[in-house]
Order: sequence, then C-alpha cells, then structure tokens
Amino acid sequence: MTPLRINLEQEEIPTHWYNVVADMPNPPAPPLGPDGNPVPPEAMGAIFPDPILEQEMSAERWIPIPEEVRQIYAQWRPAPLCRALRLEQMLGTPAKIFFKYEGVSPAGSHKPNSAVPQAFYNKLAGTKKLTTETGAGQWGSSISYAGQMFGLPVRVFMVNVSYQQKPFRRSMMQTWGAEVFASPTNLTNAGRAALAADPDCQGSLGLAISEAVEEAAADPNTCYTLGSVLNHVLLHQTVIGLEAKKQFDKIGLYPDVIFGPCGGGSSFGGIAFPFLADKAAGDKRAANLRCVAVEPTSCPTLTKGAYTYDYGDASGYTPIMKMYTLGHDFMPPGIHAGGLRYHGASPLLSQLFHEKLLDAIAVPQVGTFEAGVQFARAEGIIPAPESCHGIRAAIDEALRCKATGEAKTILFCLTGHGHFDMASYDKYFSGKLEDYEYPAEAIVESLKHLPKVG
Repeated sequence: MTPLRINLEQEEIPTHWYNVVADMPNPPAPPLGPDGNPVPPEAMGAIFPDPILEQEMSAERWIPIPEEVRQIYAQWRPAPLCRALRLEQMLGTPAKIFFKYEGVSPAGSHKPNSAVPQAFYNKLAGTKKLTTETGAGQWGSSISYAGQMFGLPVRVFMVNVSYQQKPFRRSMMQTWGAEVFASPTNLTNAGRAALAADPDCQGSLGLAISEAVEEAAADPNTCYTLGSVLNHVLLHQTVIGLEAKKQFDKIGLYPDVIFGPCGGGSSFGGIAFPFLADKAAGDKRAANLRCVAVEPTSCPTLTKGAYTYDYGDASGYTPIMKMYTLGHDFMPPGIHAGGLRYHGASPLLSQLFHEKLLDAIAVPQVGTFEAGVQFARAEGIIPAPESCHGIRAAIDEALRCKATGEAKTILFCLTGHGHFDMASYDKYFSGKLEDYEYPAEAIVESLKHLPKVG
C-alpha cells in the first residue's frame, strides 16, 4: 500500500516560528508615515499590542511559540501532508503530488494559525475587544473562533460581495460570538464615504481594513487584527512549512516546486518561507527549488502591479508600505475567491519576489474551478476557491512533467475546504462563472493615486 498521509505526533508541533527576515539578502524596506519618514513602532501602538509590534519588527530567526498557543494548535495540528496519488493516476504524470491540508482546523482553513496567537497576545496585553476585516470569511471565522478561545469579543467588517455570496461563513462567525457587518457600513467615516460615492459598492479588502482600523484607532480598549500581509502574520503561518519539512524528511523526499494561492500572501509565505531558509543555508536539496505564488488574473498584484510604496487600506489609515500593488483604491471584480481580492501583497513576499527569490503566475477563474472539481473527483476533498489556484498550478506542472517525463516532486498548500463555497461551485456547474482579466488601463489609472513619498 502506498502511504497517502504523512502524520506527525502532537509533540512535533513546532516550538518556534521561522522569521524569514533573518535570511533576506537585504533588510526589509521600512513602513513610512505620511511625511515619508519611517514609522516608529509606537506609532502603530494605537491599533496593535506591544507583543505583536515586537514580532512585526523582529529580525530574529526563531520566535518561540507560547505553550498556550501550542496547546490550542493541538486541537487540529499537526496538519497532514497528503499524497495526491489518485490525481497523479488521473493525470498520467510521473510527478509525485503532495498537498499540505489546512482544512482540518476548526474554521476549515489555515487562518487560525495566526488568529490564535494574535488573540493570545491581545489578551496578554489587556485588550478588551478586537476588530478585523474579512474577504471570503475564512479570516473572520478564524479570529471569531480565536476570540472565543480567549474571551475577547470580535467585530468583523466583511466585504459586501462575500457577505452576500457566503452567508454560512457569516453564521460561523456568529456561532463563535462575533458581530458581522457587510462592508462598506454606515458605522465608520470610510464606509460612509464609500457608500456616498457608490450606494451599491461591492466592497474590497482594502476598504474593510479601513473600517476596522478606524474603529480600533478610536477606542483605546480595542485592537485591530489582520489575517494576512503584515510580517507577524506570515511569521505565524510558517508552522505550515515547518511541519511539511519534517513530514518530507520522514519519507526521504524534498519538493522541486511549491505552489500556493496568493492574495495578501499569508498561506504562501507560510508554506514557502521555511523552505527558503534551506536555500539560504546552502542546503543542496533546495538549490533548484521553485516557490510560485498563484494569483487570479482579475487581481494580478504580483504579476501586473507596481513595486512601490502604497497604503495597505483604501482610505490611507495604515502606514505606507513598499509592496507590489494595484493601487489602494483598486476595486476588484466580485470573483468567488474572495480571499484573493486584495490590491497589495505582503511587503516581505513582495521584496523576495522583486529580488527574484520567488516566482508568481496568474490563472483565470474558470480554470481554477475546473482544477478544483478534478481534484475533488480524484481525492475526495472539495477545496475552497482560493485553494483551487494552487491546485490549478500543480496540475499544470504535473502535465508538463507528463510531456517531458520528469518525475518532479510537487507540493501545494490546500489552504481550506470549500464546504461553505458551494454556491460558487453551483455557478461554475451552471456555466455562470466568467474569466476576467483586469484591464491594464484600469491598473494604470489606479496607480496614479499612489501616495507621494521620497
């Protein structure tokens, strides 16, 4: 029998997160204020607690995982590394395909990996309430769950188009005690301004971030939590790749290529960064390793955006960060991979991509659902629309191996299950999904509104 699941014991849950900053060829570009000067950590103290800010600014290679966090991780971690043998056979490829399955968490995705430590550190710092934004609802679900674990109330601003498309994600958040609002709302200045400009506004992650940040900044007892993009979030997500490395060691294999869906970059950084550590250390196994971020053609941040300083939100409340961006007021179409509808990308991931240590590709919506259905029919797991992007790229790579005869080892991150995304699959089966390639002229127009710095 061919082993299909490579498991670890709970004692093997990582004891430290890996900080890629320690191994970057160049120091990260600092966040800037409106005056163009670097933002000191205390300037962000209005929305983040001190322990989170320390991690955000840290250059230490290894950051200890608190035992309280590891204990909650143990509700679902270690997550399995799975061999997609039936998919390999369906494709007729000589490649070996593996996926790290993050859908085993209570929220059904990778997002609790960061939600739990963020809630823990906020509780430790005396925070009384959390605000956040969510796109597809996976982050909102996760921070709602984590808030419940530590007795913290949570308010979620959910992108309007996803609020309508994914009502059961809303129900999950409410089950864990959170308040959920369709963004833009009438509760904040940012929301009211967006509704005044367009009463039917679909919303965006950038706009929902503005609302959550505005509310946190106005209340000294409230802190903001973010599900992607910032350094500390990608740090927490490295449990994915750290476990995967141990699991590959158990079977004596090492990936040749790693794919992961990419919006803000948390899951992709989580699976890829620990393997980049091997490359930085001169590990011969990683010498030719490719790590490929997979984004939608409708929101092509890395593949068509500009590498420059921009706000992380739509209203300019956040510090100005150097990243690949489509412009902070970019309003993406209402694709069903709601978690990938973000105008920017993680500054760390952006810098590594700019320095050619990572690759990126964009794939169209219909093709991702084709891949998701193919995967489900072979492996049984119905993947989230975001996860289908990594699957699409992995299948395409496996088919290239079929054409060339190469027996590569392919790894992708299956970031979550699609049990709450079946309306999206319904639209796919009824032929109502369309491919959308964001027009170059619209990107150029959006980039005209970048903040002026330097």
